[in-house]
Amino acid sequence: MTEGLEPDGWRARGAQYEYRVLTLDRRTSRSDASRLLTDEAEYGRWELARSRTYSGGARKVWLRRKIIRVRRTI
Repeated sequence: MTEGLEPDGWRARGAQYEYRVLTLDRRTSRSDASRLLTDEAEYGRWELARSRTYSGGARKVWLRRKIIRVRRTI
């Protein structure tokens, strides 16, 4: 499994969401992929934005989560 189109695997778009792109190779089982995405959703607060399966069996998954900006109160 490798991460991202960018070197660090993170991408920010706009001011509302941050994105993470995961690339799963064809040897990754369906149950392992499901477990990985469940863990990311539960502990990292990521949600599935898009997924794509390529002809060779590789899968690319886009995850997103809201960016929470904290404003100063003082």
